Amino acid sequence: MVWGSRLAVVAAVGGGVLAGYWGLVTGAMPLDVGVGRRTRPLGPQTVGIQAPREVVFDVIAQPYLGRATRAMREKVRVLERGSDMVLAAHFTPVAGGRLTATTVETVRFTRPEQVSFRLVRGPVPAVVESFQLTQHASGTQLEYRGEMETDGWVLGERWSQLVAARWEETVAASLTSVKEEAERRSQSGSERPGR
Repeated sequence: MVWGSRLAVVAAVGGGVLAGYWGLVTGAMPLDVGVGRRTRPLGPQTVGIQAPREVVFDVIAQPYLGRATRAMREKVRVLERGSDMVLAAHFTPVAGGRLTATTVETVRFTRPEQVSFRLVRGPVPAVVESFQLTQHASGTQLEYRGEMETDGWVLGERWSQLVAARWEETVAASLTSVKEEAERRSQSGSERPGR
């Protein structure tokens, strides 16, 4: 009976640890205790885009303020919409696609120069980010910057390294998509008669 009890305790603890990890990774059970808070930078990541700033801004804002493509609806769902801000859920595959991390963020639009994000729920207590758009003669410079906060001193700092690596990887893919779509729109717009 003693072995059975010990096995049950080990199984319960192991199951609890696994459930806690799953909840933390997917954003279903955020950890925000405010103890041992550490802050780390995200970015900067910069990309040059051969398109006007207004076109780049529209591409970034489209899934939030306009009609999202089918592919974007799988990644972003607007929960609440205002005139210059939305509350949106973002879905990101993690753990080799076996899990989906869900973050909920406010997204604020300052046309045409900035789109700002603030984490409401996710795998870390706090993230603030922005896409800054600067017009140049050759097009637009899109710069991403942010900050991520974690709790738990050194353990939280290690967690932020894991989360930040995947976070910045996702941002880099988004910047590539924005660049491709903005340049495509700019090219197709310049080929129309009368432009």
